[in-house]
Amino acid sequence: MKLTEVAESGLTTRRGMFRAVAFQDPIDRHEHMALVFGETSQHQDVLVRMHSECMTGDIFGAMRCECGEQLNAALDAIVSEGAGVLVYLRGHEGRGIGLVAKVRTHILQDEQGLDTIDSATTLGLPVDVRDYGPAARVLDYLGIPSVRLMSNNPEKVSALESYGITVAARVPILAPAHAGNIAYLTAKRDRLGHDLPQIARDNVGGACG
Repeated sequence: MKLTEVAESGLTTRRGMFRAVAFQDPIDRHEHMALVFGETSQHQDVLVRMHSECMTGDIFGAMRCECGEQLNAALDAIVSEGAGVLVYLRGHEGRGIGLVAKVRTHILQDEQGLDTIDSATTLGLPVDVRDYGPAARVLDYLGIPSVRLMSNNPEKVSALESYGITVAARVPILAPAHAGNIAYLTAKRDRLGHDLPQIARDNVGGACG
């Protein structure tokens, strides 16, 4: 399904000038945004980040997850490359459970020591219900047939390719492990299959939503 509700403008940031492409996805009905830097239309293997909304990490700099660090690292990499796209996906808070539910999982993590997966399932919530269709549809709208995807999650590769976008390579985007996020990163590595080589193998635990 093609995008029809789209608005575009220049967006000057501290990193430089981006093209802001705001769109309402025709299927999930959320309003998302693609930040486009440089020339990307009809280019092959464009550097792309599909970034799931995380208010606590992206805006407030929460230390229990690496979301804000990944967001900034992805934008820096795109600018350094000279071209690329960051697709900011709304409705992905807490891997799709929403902000209120995510904060409730944090209580279980802090008070009961549950990890990011068990804290969700204990509340009867799914572990991950994110859909990457909106990212594929905006990449198609932008005329980008193939990407190098900045992600540590191999499932994102297959998810994007299922919508017809070729993923030529997966580019790691590794945030430093520290006391605040180590449990979260370890759970993502051991239970969700994320490729996180910066974590020592003897770390175990849980953490953020």
